[in-house]
Amino acid sequence: QVQLVESGGGLVQAGGSLRLSCAASGSIFSINDMAWYRQAPGKQREVVATITRSLRTNYADSVKGRFTISRDNAKNTVSLQMNSLKPEETAIYYCNVVAVPVGTTAAFSYWGQGTQVTVSS
Repeated sequence: QVQLVESGGGLVQAGGSLRLSCAASGSIFSINDMAWYRQAPGKQREVVATITRSLRTNYADSVKGRFTISRDNAKNTVSLQMNSLKPEETAIYYCNVVAVPVGTTAAFSYWGQGTQVTVSS
């Protein structure tokens, strides 16, 4: 099994910054894509940023230029640096990885428990 543990959420004023981190552990053979999603109250979960194993990144249009996703393949971690935060970005942020567990050849999607980010105006 693969476990994801997120950290770094909290309360920040509009215009401020936060850094989210996610560490994957367990019986991992390899990790393919890693990503951050968010879900605001009453809204559907949406992708914020993704990063491939070769470090190719992709961002939602709403966060381009303000958020930066990064990963450490040796440590199985992914981070999200969020700058110039806006109140409408208040949400639960979720880490997601596509990983191949040890003993299989299939990749599975795993989710973290989520971390609350609150941006006050």
